Amino acid sequence: MPPTKFTAVTIDSLAMLTPLPSDSEPTWLTIVRLLRWDKPAGRLILMIPALWAVILAAHGMPPLPLVGVIVLGSLATSAAGCVVNDLWDRDIDPQVSRTRTRPLASRALSVRTGLVVALVAFGCAWGLAAYLNRFSFWLCVAAIPFIVLYPLAKRVFPVPQLVLSLCWGFTVLISWSAVTAHLDLSTWLLWGATVLWALGFDTVYAMADREDDERIGVNSSARFFGSQAPLAIGLCFGGSTLLLGSVGFLLSLNGWFWLALATAAAGWFWQVRQLRDPQDGNLYGQLFRQNVWLGFVLLLGMELGSLGHTV
Repeated sequence: MPPTKFTAVTIDSLAMLTPLPSDSEPTWLTIVRLLRWDKPAGRLILMIPALWAVILAAHGMPPLPLVGVIVLGSLATSAAGCVVNDLWDRDIDPQVSRTRTRPLASRALSVRTGLVVALVAFGCAWGLAAYLNRFSFWLCVAAIPFIVLYPLAKRVFPVPQLVLSLCWGFTVLISWSAVTAHLDLSTWLLWGATVLWALGFDTVYAMADREDDERIGVNSSARFFGSQAPLAIGLCFGGSTLLLGSVGFLLSLNGWFWLALATAAAGWFWQVRQLRDPQDGNLYGQLFRQNVWLGFVLLLGMELGSLGHTV
């Protein structure tokens, strides 16, 4: 791979960089891009499993203050994870077409600024976690190594998206235990469904970068599965459907949930068919965003499916 002006920069010199002046974008807006708040799909798709868990654990009637904490906590955690990812990948991102304009990759923000923003985001998440019970709080603490070390996984682990999926799984454990102060079989089934769903949609997302990742030598689930990626994604979505169905059976959810699950399953089946013969390079991003809507369909089904349930 030919060297680029980015790979020639040393780590020490990067640490001394200051934000590059911009005539078209104020610093605060660059920080918004660093936090990915300009791309809500990625923020919402982390929030959805957390809301699944709090709705199901509370049988459709979660305390509104807790819902607020979970929403804000997922936003803060997602923001922190994005900044940490960009700090680790500031020399890789410039070599990938989709990520080369990220603020740290383009040197629009300094490493020091990125570290400060990450600490503020983690601090906000920490403060919100203090609202939770002790068990949930320590689950939040246990999630931190996965968030911080995920970017390194792509350098040493053939399926780094699995590590990211485990981060998604923590949202279920934290939110469920915030309601019940314990975990049960339904929790773990929902956790498994979330991990498989996240592995599926993040592999879809990774397919957009497959050529760049191969050129650079970065691991991804899309590279690992290769031509069988659509099949692997289909198995992930199928497994998630079965596990969600098991949750619905255990919790005696009504027909609204099953209608939502059938809708999501049909959507996932259609996505896999599209992936077998992609005609447009924008397809992967479109399918990723569609998973946000499918997640909300399931959330609505879980809420309506819990109506009339007695503990």
